Amino acid sequence: MKLTEKSVKSFISDYFPAGFSLDYIRFSGYSRNMENISTIFKSLDDETRLRILSLLLEEEELCVCYLMAVLQLPQSTVSRHLSLLKNAGWLKDRREGVWIYYSICKSLPSIQQFLLPVLRNFLTATETAKEDLTRLQGFMQDNSFR
Repeated sequence: MKLTEKSVKSFISDYFPAGFSLDYIRFSGYSRNMENISTIFKSLDDETRLRILSLLLEEEELCVCYLMAVLQLPQSTVSRHLSLLKNAGWLKDRREGVWIYYSICKSLPSIQQFLLPVLRNFLTATETAKEDLTRLQGFMQDNSFR
């Protein structure tokens, strides 16, 4: 889905209070130093990372093996993208035996809290995200998958 000025304005008017502006963002504690902001946006500058975020926005937590299967990418590539998202503050992980599970961090910095509903709105509406979710659900129903 292509972002247009009209779609962003529509989204802001639907999900944020009247009078919402960049000044509101700046004075409500959303201000961060440029390096951190750059890291956050760079972490979103890749289709694979956006697909991972889209899946994690739909599912509470996912194992690396499911992400590998859905994205049809090797473990090293998926792990590299997960590491970038984790280092940018989007994700947290936990280990259970040999499995590593990832989820969206519950205590995101304020700029990411602001961006998360925008990402959810636009990412989950894409055809790629819908196909990924369908593929994931198929793998999750197959008990012998892992």
